[in-house]
Amino acid sequence: MHSSQIAFVIPPPARSIVVHHPRQPTPPPIASPPKADRRQFRWRTEPITNATQANVGQTHCLPAFPSRRAAEGRRLAWWKPRMAKVKQRVKDSPSWLISLVVHLVLLLVLALISTSSGKVGRLLLTIRQGDDRATTELVEFSIDPIDVNDFPIEDAWEPAIDVDISPVSVLANVELSSLSLAPELAVASAATATSEEESSSKVAMMFRGRTGAMKQKLLREAGGTQATEDAVSLGLEWLKRQQHKGGSWSLTGPYADGARSENRVSATAMAMLAFMGSGSTHRSGPYQKELWQAVRWLVKQQDRQGFMVAQANEHEKMYAQAQAMIALCELYAMTGDSWIRPYAQASCDFACRAQSPQGGWRYRPRYDSDTSVTGWFVMGLKSAEAAGLDIDPYVWPRVEKYLDSVSARSTDNYYAVGYSYKVGDITSPSMTAEGLLCRQYMGWQRNMPGMAEGLGALAQNHPIDTGDPDVYYWYYATQSLHHFGGPLWTQWNEKLKVALPAEQELRGREKGSWDPMNDAWGRHAGRLYTTCFSLYCLEVYYRHMPLYDPDEVTQADEEI
Repeated sequence: MHSSQIAFVIPPPARSIVVHHPRQPTPPPIASPPKADRRQFRWRTEPITNATQANVGQTHCLPAFPSRRAAEGRRLAWWKPRMAKVKQRVKDSPSWLISLVVHLVLLLVLALISTSSGKVGRLLLTIRQGDDRATTELVEFSIDPIDVNDFPIEDAWEPAIDVDISPVSVLANVELSSLSLAPELAVASAATATSEEESSSKVAMMFRGRTGAMKQKLLREAGGTQATEDAVSLGLEWLKRQQHKGGSWSLTGPYADGARSENRVSATAMAMLAFMGSGSTHRSGPYQKELWQAVRWLVKQQDRQGFMVAQANEHEKMYAQAQAMIALCELYAMTGDSWIRPYAQASCDFACRAQSPQGGWRYRPRYDSDTSVTGWFVMGLKSAEAAGLDIDPYVWPRVEKYLDSVSARSTDNYYAVGYSYKVGDITSPSMTAEGLLCRQYMGWQRNMPGMAEGLGALAQNHPIDTGDPDVYYWYYATQSLHHFGGPLWTQWNEKLKVALPAEQELRGREKGSWDPMNDAWGRHAGRLYTTCFSLYCLEVYYRHMPLYDPDEVTQADEEI
């Protein structure tokens, strides 16, 4: 059987021919497709027959578009001359400009890397002309990224302690005149200006005695003992146990006898100051980890205005704000850690803007003044000066004016000066100690009229009394008497170094803390408050460098 073969002949494709009938107009061009669709088209020809032309077959070319290779060629032809111009401009640019751009981009990239969220927080860039001679040498440097967002933030936190000081007479059986200053005090205020340079140099050394051989030297010379140091260690261990997971502390617990109201900013700042007073920072010391967590939590509370306690009660905001400012400024002064500087500076800027027309601070910014809140802000701004931060120079004359307005002198002892809580109130021990400490940091010399007499009245008429404790008063009296030195300090310290360690809890869950129940303000402010203030008193030997020469014993000291 023979297989049959069938051949299929496939005609060649018809050629595209365009034929124009002499009586038929040229057909209009077909609209091109959108640019986005051009990549899917290629050059091609297809016959199109005009059905209305029976005897003439008309064919037309479909719209065709260049291939991808041709399109790329056109783009390159457009870009090459322009890129050549850019490269030439870069070559013609000065080298310092190219270096500046590269380093700015590098800093921005590192800022993004240093935050877990990928957002830039605050970046401080300072550009100035260098003082060094020009050099062509290459210098290698590295910037270590710092992550301040690793730990979670606790959501709930509320107001701070209320330390409204009730008026108590500072001098027993002494009538106080009106608030007019003695002529000698006016002269003393004028003489303060001449000692500003010397005072500034001493303030700059404010925190240099907290560690090492200097700490041991100051402890020994000022009268500290092993018992005071043991009490400090126990107290700091108690504070360490109370820190919350996010890095903050609480005024209300988890310990016994907490405060009546909550304020985590105030509690965290006070705990930080206790740890730093003994020499620890977030970079070194036995409580490095606790401070590292605490400062990261604290800076997250700050808004763009530098304010950190927006949710507190009206009469408690500024106390906590000042305490937090002191904590940030001290930590920056002790470490020089550059990422802390913008937060510390912002808190100082807020403090300067918040100063009232009277010259002090109180519960609301730029509204009123009292000596209690003012003292905290003065210490905060002086800590900022020690850290090299920028402070409005007009702040200090206004503070001087306010302190003059709340000072009073005794009719029996012309130079015995006391200070009141507000203008028109009678003087009190707490406000006198706080006012005199402010005067010391603002440049009063040791022999200024009223200094020895005012402190002498405190040491003799209002010594430390554990039967009627008031750690707020002890805090300011201890500091001002320590700076003054001499027999007055010796007399005060003989009681301090024995009484405070004896009142510390030595067993049980609250071992290392101080019971707040009998304290003047502890019943309201709670156990953390009394513990922190007691620690400040026992750290006084080295917490701040002495403002006056400890060996300087004047004739006035001998008479007192």
